[in-house]
Amino acid sequence: MNLLAAATVEVPFTLPIVDYNAIAPLLILLGAGVVSVLVEALLPRGSRRFIQLFVVFGALIAALAWVFTITGVRVVTAEGAIAVDGPALLMQGTILVLAILGALLMAERSLDPSGDVFAARASSLPGSEDEKQFTARGYLQTEVWPLFLFAVSGMVLFVSANDLLLMFVALEVMSLPLYLLAGMARRRRLLSQEAALKYFLLGAFSSAFFIYGVALVYGYASSTQLPVIASVLTAKPGQTSLALIGMALILVGLLFKVAAVPFHQWTPDVYQGAPTAVTGFMAATVKIAAFGALMRVLYVAFGGMRWDWVPMMWIIAILTMLVGSIIAISQSDIKRMLAYSSIAQAGFILVGVIAASPAGLAGSMFYLIAYGFTTIGAFAIISLVRDESGEATNLSKWAGLGRRSPLVGGVFALFMLGLAGIPLTSGFIGKFSVFAAAIASGDTWLVIVGVVASAIAAFFYVRVIVVMFFTEPGPQTASVVVPSAFTTIALAAGATVTLVLGILPQPVLELVSNAGLFIR
Repeated sequence: MNLLAAATVEVPFTLPIVDYNAIAPLLILLGAGVVSVLVEALLPRGSRRFIQLFVVFGALIAALAWVFTITGVRVVTAEGAIAVDGPALLMQGTILVLAILGALLMAERSLDPSGDVFAARASSLPGSEDEKQFTARGYLQTEVWPLFLFAVSGMVLFVSANDLLLMFVALEVMSLPLYLLAGMARRRRLLSQEAALKYFLLGAFSSAFFIYGVALVYGYASSTQLPVIASVLTAKPGQTSLALIGMALILVGLLFKVAAVPFHQWTPDVYQGAPTAVTGFMAATVKIAAFGALMRVLYVAFGGMRWDWVPMMWIIAILTMLVGSIIAISQSDIKRMLAYSSIAQAGFILVGVIAASPAGLAGSMFYLIAYGFTTIGAFAIISLVRDESGEATNLSKWAGLGRRSPLVGGVFALFMLGLAGIPLTSGFIGKFSVFAAAIASGDTWLVIVGVVASAIAAFFYVRVIVVMFFTEPGPQTASVVVPSAFTTIALAAGATVTLVLGILPQPVLELVSNAGLFIR
């Protein structure tokens, strides 16, 4: 006993230093997610919807307000695991605003044009009588709200994670709820569940690549914190083989989330099979979160290896722009077309990332803001176009839609022009910003490929406008349901931002420029 006591060494315990003010938005969302789970578990179905909406919108608005209050904060907290800086706060605020719009779409009643068709079909669905009545009203399941809050929490943490292990945790907190949300369509259940399964399996593979890359980087640097990895790379400039392999594997996991080629295979199936409101939410927010993490990893941890990862990213960006633009031309389903469009858009944003300059970072963030609002507005329109079987996503059913519903057709045309990058829309300013930054960094040939891909992509965007306004409506032309206040707000926000950022972009350009760089 004496020998044992003599060998015992007392290690002083110190509490980690955490700046709770800086991470308050994350804590608000996580706390609301727990409350949402309790509401779902303890309250009767009839009273859940109102309380869940109160919790969700209250948490999102509170977190957004807190982000505004800590604007200008630049701090590394939680023992170096979380970095709260200008880019992180800007992307967190954008994610929260888009999450509010996505929640508005998901809270929509989503009735068929005839109103009672869905109610008649509800009696044949499995479940209790209360569930059938709930379905008959056209509501999405209330189970989506805890998943929604945890997914947004993961996104908020993802863009500020300063440690690879915490980044992996954030990746999974974001991804796992999204896998479930993708499979929650009420009508096309088999298609939706197939999409969710593909998303889960491919996502699991990408996560495995990511964590294996983290292990290799840790073996090289003896740390998973991004600034420490950067300092070790500087100290050992000739011994980077292990770090290079680890970085490549980490990028596989991140590029999967941004839907870059060749890690894009999940995108069309998931976009088509998931409920349209969920698709819009994912398309707008996940890309921002994934690009935020990607830029932090490349700029903070592996900035000293720029000449090693730039050639690889050149190839990926070129393939992403061309593959997304070319394959989208042959799509007849509007949701699959927008899926390949999102792949091409990821390639354009990668052009700004490759620039690896303050202008490239600012241009990429502006592009992400513009893309997010335009995309969520486009999917809001898709959720309103219906036929007797539900949502009409086949392009042939959109023939003459602009003539029958000029306002809906005109707003959707605005979104298509914005995604195409036509002047006086936010997409044009976004592409100009990333292309100008790339030219300034000497990547002129990459910009030339981007311009060619933009010209190709303009074809399928304009084709939708031609079908809506210059094609005679046929017997299968779909109808447009009258949106509720929720969808109207989301549509108005998406259209306003798409137009205003194309005409008066200077305030937002100054905002992204003043956000500064990542904390190193």
